[in-house]
Amino acid sequence: MSEGSQAWWNTLARLAGLVFTGLLVGLFLGHVLVGLTLVLAVALAWQLFNLFRLDYWLRDRSARDPPDSGGIWGNVITQVVRLHRRKRFHKQRLLDVFRELRHSTAAMADGVVVLNAQSEIVWFNRMAGRLLTLKRRADLGIRITNLVRDPEFVRYLQNGDFTDTLLVARTSGRGPSLVFQVVPYGGNQRLMLVRDVSEQVQLESMRRDFVANASHELRSPLTVITGYLETLDQDDQMDPALRGPLSEMRRQADRMNAIVRDLLELSRLDARTVEVQGERIDVGALASLLRKDVLARAKHPAISLTLDSTADLLGDESEIHSALSNLVDNAAKYTPTSGVIEVRWWVDAAGEGHFSVRDTGFGISAEHLPRLTERFYRVDAGRSRATGGSGLGLAIVKHALQHHGASLQIESQEGVGSTFTCHFPARRVLAGGRGGNMPVISGAHTAPN
Repeated sequence: MSEGSQAWWNTLARLAGLVFTGLLVGLFLGHVLVGLTLVLAVALAWQLFNLFRLDYWLRDRSARDPPDSGGIWGNVITQVVRLHRRKRFHKQRLLDVFRELRHSTAAMADGVVVLNAQSEIVWFNRMAGRLLTLKRRADLGIRITNLVRDPEFVRYLQNGDFTDTLLVARTSGRGPSLVFQVVPYGGNQRLMLVRDVSEQVQLESMRRDFVANASHELRSPLTVITGYLETLDQDDQMDPALRGPLSEMRRQADRMNAIVRDLLELSRLDARTVEVQGERIDVGALASLLRKDVLARAKHPAISLTLDSTADLLGDESEIHSALSNLVDNAAKYTPTSGVIEVRWWVDAAGEGHFSVRDTGFGISAEHLPRLTERFYRVDAGRSRATGGSGLGLAIVKHALQHHGASLQIESQEGVGSTFTCHFPARRVLAGGRGGNMPVISGAHTAPN
């Protein structure tokens, strides 16, 4: 039998003994009811006394010792003491964890700010106070948007989409360049991390300036070299034995010019940090022009154009032309003349636009796909040099699409072919293009024998 059950049996036995004693007293006095009443009154007074002692102790249990009682009251007091000690232990443990958390966040190189559902500051560490010039006594409980007034930061918090981080670069050299990352937790609360990336931003700016300046400086000597090579190539008195090396020199000069041109284009795209607005772009006409460029080559694969929508795009025409032409040009370069290229433009039910280029070329193995948009990254360096590729085409595509809020999806299977698809948000798709309401389909052009 457990200790608790034994206490209850003992209590019931005492109560039965009291009732029996009351009967005896009642018989002795000649009034049984009076005897039972007296005994039960004594029992009730004892219970009230124990209840008073328990209540008196509970009111200030941290400073007083628990009452010393036996029976069922002793068991109750023991259980209460155990609960109190357990609660005090967990409370102290929670306080220790919270202190360790505060000490660890205070030592972090990143700023940490805790925000509530109304974006009001609940707590921040020392680094956040330094980066955002927050004052603990004055700014706790104040909305963060009232203290950090950058428009991009305000839109970032209001949109509620915290998938990506937000970079707020310094302007005119004043203040640090900061990266914000918000992590929702615990219902509607948010944990905001702030990092100083001024050095990285400065290095990136120096890199862009170096690439742009170096490209400009290379352009002039390359123009001179190309001009002299063209002059020599047109000289009828040139030794025939030198014709081959001269042609190779011209080919390499043209390749270098293409690299410099792509570097300048990439530098121009890097310099733009905000999303473009642009103008209406006739995607159908642009796609038709790109198809004609492929057909104008001496050797080319079969190419078809399918326009499932007459919608236009809102954007920068030069950037969109550069992005789409790079995709079509890559497909033409890496697809044999016996292969097929399919270019398609369509708008889905959600109003988003999609431009895809599918080829039956050599294909790309899966391990290369995540790095294809890196600068100068080549799957096959020998094949890229043979086709005149600069390794910058897909990087240009990626940056141009980012300026339009669009994305690039790459699907490929080695030996089967590749599909490059540009996904444009619905806000960039303009209905009622100049092409009318009927979709246009241009059939495939067979490759020459």
